Amino acid sequence: MSEAADPSGRAAPPMVPRIAHVRRRRHDAPDAWTLELEMSDGAPLRYAPGQFNMLTAFGVGEVAISMSGDPASGPLVHTIRAVGPVSHALTRLGAGQLVGVRGPFGVGWPMAQAAGKDVLLVAGGLGLAPLRPAIYRLLGERARFGKVTLLFGARRPEDIIFRHEVESWRGRFDIDVEVTVDHAGADWRGHVGVVTGLISRHEIDPAATVAMVCGPEVMMRFVAMALVDKGLAEDAMYLSMERNMKCAIGHCGHCQLGPTFICRDGPVFTFARLKPLLSVKEL
Repeated sequence: MSEAADPSGRAAPPMVPRIAHVRRRRHDAPDAWTLELEMSDGAPLRYAPGQFNMLTAFGVGEVAISMSGDPASGPLVHTIRAVGPVSHALTRLGAGQLVGVRGPFGVGWPMAQAAGKDVLLVAGGLGLAPLRPAIYRLLGERARFGKVTLLFGARRPEDIIFRHEVESWRGRFDIDVEVTVDHAGADWRGHVGVVTGLISRHEIDPAATVAMVCGPEVMMRFVAMALVDKGLAEDAMYLSMERNMKCAIGHCGHCQLGPTFICRDGPVFTFARLKPLLSVKEL
């Protein structure tokens, strides 16, 4: 977690939001929009791939949203699925409207641990959004990493977020990209089936691979077990968890998962740490 600084140079309290305004709003999928934000005080918000912010829709509430942009440059970017009152309000904001921003918070993707190794990224649905900053980092510092592979699954072709970007990544020679959908019409020419089916198609070197996985919890469990079957160690797999976060600093307990707090200790954890917790029903 990092704290914003006020103009006097003092650290701002982590529960006090900074003000940002919407630069651009883009419709990415039937129920998902991407907001590009600019901090109103002009000071950039630095973050690591995999971290999240608490975004405030004024008069409605606050919600945790992962960053989905390039951490090295450009505006602050969040991709949001409209599933509740706060997320609906955020996705309806237009250019120039204000948003409260607290953060960044949490533990991000293991970019330092991945240096010198092959990197396998597995995303399900909107789970590609929190992985997108890691992809930017991998491609921006390409020489530091070995083979890079992205396996992405969506429900339907129209649910593929960042479609044009995914297509451009597929056209590169330094990253392997495979996309599958659960259901498709006759005009779809790609893979059909769950994303775990793509894992069996790819050879990995278990001793030299780090996996980063984000998507629905059940999908991540099946991906992790498929990678275990491939020989990948449980502490070489990193999963990004999602729970109902309220304070983002481990005080309120809303995001507690067993002995851990997703906001403070995560959202990214090794599968070795999560495995005993994920096996407990309704935890």
